[in-house]
Amino acid sequence: MQSLLAVRAYKLRTLFCLLSVALGVSSITIIVAATEGAYEKALDIVEKFGPDSLLIFGGSEEIRALGQRQRTLTLDDVNAVRAQFTSAYLVVPMTSVREVNVSYKDRRHQTRVIGSTSDYSRVWTWPVVEGSDFTEDDVKGMRNVALIGSHVRTLLFGKEDPVGKYIFVRNIPVQIVGVLSERGTSPGGDILDDRIIMPITTVMRKLQNETKYISAMRVRFRDRENLYFYVEELRSFLRERHRLKPGESDDFSIVSPKEIIKFLVALTGTLVAFLGVTGLISLIVAGFVLANLFLLSVSERKREIGIRRAVGATKKDILMQFLGEAVLITTAGGFAGFILALAGSKLIMLIFEFPMRFSWKAFAIGLVLSWFVGLFFGLQPARRASELNPVEAIRG
Repeated sequence: MQSLLAVRAYKLRTLFCLLSVALGVSSITIIVAATEGAYEKALDIVEKFGPDSLLIFGGSEEIRALGQRQRTLTLDDVNAVRAQFTSAYLVVPMTSVREVNVSYKDRRHQTRVIGSTSDYSRVWTWPVVEGSDFTEDDVKGMRNVALIGSHVRTLLFGKEDPVGKYIFVRNIPVQIVGVLSERGTSPGGDILDDRIIMPITTVMRKLQNETKYISAMRVRFRDRENLYFYVEELRSFLRERHRLKPGESDDFSIVSPKEIIKFLVALTGTLVAFLGVTGLISLIVAGFVLANLFLLSVSERKREIGIRRAVGATKKDILMQFLGEAVLITTAGGFAGFILALAGSKLIMLIFEFPMRFSWKAFAIGLVLSWFVGLFFGLQPARRASELNPVEAIRG
């Protein structure tokens, strides 16, 4: 009771302590929420990518990191993988052309065109929600048909039904046969729905003037528990096909669910490191602010302490009173920090589109940290108050 009365009486001191604790707790709370959000996002992305799937790109990782293209995968590689790996139930080639101008009536857009087979939507678990998929006959016949992503659908057709309509892809008339379901954005922020899918033969011959090389292939295996065994098997198989000597770098890159998780862990680690340092500094500063204000408060309240001791209060009573004040203030700071973290997380999600997930863990960790600051930094001023000589305190 005495602690609560003192907290209400010394409003300015309470405000400064509360704000300093709130800033530190909010940073730590955001870290916990970001970590949990990233973990959930990783699982979601792996599920969308396919826990039984591998994606093989042409070109080494070094070349791709420099933003250069290196054509090394071929249609023959796809057929060879399909024949060699009998546990692979889908082996789908893909080729990609970026920044392709497309138009419908007076509407124009620049998008990415992907050439693939009729198994594209199946290999990516990406269902066609309007119309239908194109067929193997479309692929064999190099027909001008396409599936479009929901983003392209909105930009070119608005509320109009696109199925059966024709668009121009680099001045080639292409009939829309279906629309893919909405997929959202990639971990890097790219709009996944901003794409057009056409038969790979059509794209290679009519857009790329190509007959041999492709951009990538995607492979799905029946026994996912052996996925990382197949990674090494595929690497050895493709190195042998490409006649790479021992010591030479791979001229292809294999992406598995493990690489996706590594990317998100690295991304989360950067955020955690930044906010962790900020939160730790804020909590230490909050602790020193609290300790100094309480030491000043002890000097100002000597007479109050002396009178309480004179009427029967023990050293322990005085110690518990001041510790109680510190814990009350920092607990309020913990609650304020959690509310501040909720607001801050919305800003982070808006600017960086980073996943955040608040749970009881985030709240509990913030609250425990606020209690630690109150007890640790409030102990010295509380001890000093309890050690005051009652007679001298009253005279003072």
